[in-house]
Amino acid sequence: MTDKHLWVIIMAGGLGSRFWPISNTDCPKQFIDITGVGRSMLKLTVERFEKLCSLEHIVIVTGEAYVDRVHQQVPGLAEWQVIGEPMRRNTAPCVACAAAVIARRDPDATVIVSPADHAIFHQERFFADLRQAVQTATEHRWIVTLGAQPTRPDTSYGYIQFRESSAANNTLPDNLFEVVTFTEKPPVEMARQFIASGEFFWNTGLLVWTLPVLQEAYRKYLPALWEAFFNPAPGTDHASLEEVYSQCESVSIDHGIMEKADGVYVLAASFGWSDVETWGSLYDVFRHDQNDNTVLGGNVFTYDTRNCMVALPNDPGKTVVLEGLDGYIVAASDDTLMVCRRSSEEKIFKFANDVELKQLIDKK
Repeated sequence: MTDKHLWVIIMAGGLGSRFWPISNTDCPKQFIDITGVGRSMLKLTVERFEKLCSLEHIVIVTGEAYVDRVHQQVPGLAEWQVIGEPMRRNTAPCVACAAAVIARRDPDATVIVSPADHAIFHQERFFADLRQAVQTATEHRWIVTLGAQPTRPDTSYGYIQFRESSAANNTLPDNLFEVVTFTEKPPVEMARQFIASGEFFWNTGLLVWTLPVLQEAYRKYLPALWEAFFNPAPGTDHASLEEVYSQCESVSIDHGIMEKADGVYVLAASFGWSDVETWGSLYDVFRHDQNDNTVLGGNVFTYDTRNCMVALPNDPGKTVVLEGLDGYIVAASDDTLMVCRRSSEEKIFKFANDVELKQLIDKK
């Protein structure tokens, strides 16, 4: 794609706490080679989008503490292309801040919004779907999101309900649908009902819209954010980002805009996708050995071990032997090893908090 008005906003501000101990506040998962391919998830995301637009048209939003890390992992970015959020305010302020930067350079931009930490399979299908989404958003002035076909009642994903296009739009391609509702991380029974109905996609977090449509949506549905980022009052246009963020409401773009806006469509993704949100999701999407173990990194020997998710540092000086495990997560950082049942993954938050508390006590 050579459209000179195509831009990409990459959201890279998550903490990745579900991937403890590999991911932590010092180095969240988007900056880690968590998939074992030799490049971080952020680097993979940037490389992917460089096939659609130039590096000069990519804006990355991250935490203030990670700005230098972004520049280290993605050389060639100008200072203005990496925005350090002074505090976490969810996705709506994040996108507005980056879009305001783009607006000053290209008022006619078409903008793709993407998370930095998702796994994409079948690259060529990904590019084809995005080209279709960009063309649709540009020609019709719609908001287009991409939805993945759900394969299980996963409660860590958002869901998009869709319906067949209305009579007024009956010429639409058969992979494009009108959006009815967005539901964020439903309970498992609700997720089962969603999948059984055949009317829901997983929400990939990928959005495509033109900059004028984006700005109008903020003006209409999130007017305070529109004022803060797109229409600063006289004398306040040089306010620091910290001042602006301190007054922003914390709201997701799905809840703040997508659930309310007209002209929102979902394109059924034809590429393989995973919101790599948990150890369980990583286990589901990567290759298993003959005993249904997934081993990413490390010099690992397994005996009578099955159904395990193993992620260890690639340290040639260390060898790990696992025997007699069934259904466990074995994960390690340079200084912490965790072994827990896959069925107990929800306890990882407690493990991380307990370890952090103990470390703080020991320092006193």
